[in-house]
Amino acid sequence: MSVPTPHISAQKGDFAKTVLMPGDPLRAKFIAETFLDEAKLVNNVRGIGGYTGLYQGHKISVMASGMGMPSMGIYSYELFRFYDVDHIIRIGTAGAIRADLKLRDVVAGMGVCTNSSFAKQYQLPGDYAPIASYRVLAAAVDAAKKCGVDLVVGNLYSSDTFYDERADSLQQWQKMGVLAVEMESAALYMNAALTGKEALAICTISDCPLTGESSSAEERQNSFTQMMEIALQTAIRL
Repeated sequence: MSVPTPHISAQKGDFAKTVLMPGDPLRAKFIAETFLDEAKLVNNVRGIGGYTGLYQGHKISVMASGMGMPSMGIYSYELFRFYDVDHIIRIGTAGAIRADLKLRDVVAGMGVCTNSSFAKQYQLPGDYAPIASYRVLAAAVDAAKKCGVDLVVGNLYSSDTFYDERADSLQQWQKMGVLAVEMESAALYMNAALTGKEALAICTISDCPLTGESSSAEERQNSFTQMMEIALQTAIRL
């Protein structure tokens, strides 16, 4: 496939080697306007804003992934395969599963469990375990220390179901030490593995499904800046 693709209108060279990917297009816009110098809109197909600018003199891009693994699967694959992107850092929200996590805590997915059938396309003779790039994870841990943030590292759970009919499903993952639930990282990690690229998911705890605590949509869009700063500091270390 050549560029532009059916989903991305950018030209070759419009994206930096590192792309930050929030789920929400408005969060991508907020990051570009708040943190990037000379930010330029390079994609807006279907309202999925993609921007490229400078952060502390380094070329960085930010583009939304939309919600869920099918959407993340499309955008991350096209960026890796057709736009020569080498690293994607997901910066999203997640629901706490581990009991000691609180609203606004920041977690990083060393690995990802999933209920998705995304990996079936590879026809592997077993179950695939999606993992982050250790190099990007190590850079994020270092960046978090410099930012004064206690980054919690462990397993995430990527779910295809936001409204789960099984009332005890999160408790089942909790007993295995899983940190938090979200909806995109497994597909991102698998696309990175397939294409020989690097990926990491950094998420802010936006709600605690097992206790009923939650933050507002506006807070999720505009105020989770610690996660954004860690990702940006990670990007300039790659």
